[in-house]
Formats: sequence, structure tokens, C-alpha cells
Amino acid sequence: MQTIELAPGLHMFPFEVGQVYLWVDDDGLTLVDTGVAGSAPTIQGGVHRLGYDRRDIKNIVLTHFHEDHVGSAAEIAGWNGATVMAHQLDAPVVRGEQAGPAPVITDQERPYYESVVPNVPAALPVRVDRELVDGDRIAVGGGAEVIGMPGHTDGSIALHLPRHKVLFTGDAIASVQDAPILGVFNVDRARAVESFRRVVQLDVDVACFGHGAPVVGDAATTLRAAADGVAV
Repeated sequence: MQTIELAPGLHMFPFEVGQVYLWVDDDGLTLVDTGVAGSAPTIQGGVHRLGYDRRDIKNIVLTHFHEDHVGSAAEIAGWNGATVMAHQLDAPVVRGEQAGPAPVITDQERPYYESVVPNVPAALPVRVDRELVDGDRIAVGGGAEVIGMPGHTDGSIALHLPRHKVLFTGDAIASVQDAPILGVFNVDRARAVESFRRVVQLDVDVACFGHGAPVVGDAATTLRAAADGVAV
């Protein structure tokens, strides 16, 4: 697996379906999402290539409950007892206590949905040590802000590192041919659009998406231009 440095302290592990991000602090590592089930050995290898041990992972932040984001969380959380975090509305799904709501698939999305989603392996339930809400702060990157991004799922979040001008959007925003778009497979498109328009007001240089190439350099301008073309 290729390991890509996007900015000092920020690395991306790309997978066939989506990507995982690693943030490096002096006192430990934070994973943003964990890929599909079976991704843990590859993530461990990427961490080792950067000169760290898997036991250095202190936090796992899950942007939402979908299997391609939480699939390897249970295995990774078992390495060294990392703190697992997810929004309180998605946490019951992450823990396996209830099924998540199905997305409303548009006609345009359906061919891709039917070709990809059935092949994503089921995720094992994983504990959630900290349930997040909009406005929470996490001790990552000098102070990370949790931003509620309902629409893709009810409990989707973005994570903003204002000191470093880095934004992790999960699947609320994606990228196709290097252009940001509204994420697909949403439970509520209108709320997803509202979330998109809200988050693009942030001053960020780097925007990291769950799927598609990140924007590195003046990401705020790129995101705002993209938001102008998003309709309910």
C-alpha cells in the first residue's frame, strides 16, 4: 500500500474503496476511519513504514457508521485499547446494537451502489468509548473541533483542526476527478446539502474526503466554489 504525506503530520492510506487518514501528534497517533474489514494489517504496515508502532495509535475517530469506514475498527481498537469515538446518533450502529437507516439512492447513484456496496464486507461491532456531538473538542492536533454533518447518515461528522487548517469530511463530501462533490448514498439529501454549505465556510488549506483525492492547498476556495453548484 502506498502511504501519502499530505501535510506535516498528516498521512493518507488509500484503499480500493476509500481511504484512511493518520494524524501524528507528539503523544500518539489518531486514525480517522479504518477502512473495510480486513484493512488492519495494511494500516499496521503503513504505520510501521512511518516509523511508528501500532500501539502508538491512541485515538480512532469514526466519521460515520458505514462498513467501509468502521470495518477494521474492532481489530485496531484491540491492539492497545485506543479510544474509539463516534457521533452519539451513529454510535448504536457502530456498536452493533441496531441497524443503520438505509440511504435514499438516486437513479444516478444506483448503478454504482449496486456494483460496489454488496461487495463491502460487514463490519464487526466495536465499542464506542466517547460519543460525540456537534461542537465537541478532541485533544488531537492542538484541539480538533467536531462538526455535526447530518445527511449522509444522521450521525455523520467532520473533524476540523483549526491550528493546522485541516478538515476531515468523511463521506459528507467526496471528490471525483479532483473536484469536490456532495457525497453520495445519503439518508437525507436536503440535510446533506445544508451540512456541505455549512462546513465550506471554514478556513482550511487541506480537505480530506472519505472517497476521492484530497484538496491540498487553499481548500476553502475550492470547497466554496463546489458548494455553489450543489442543489437539493
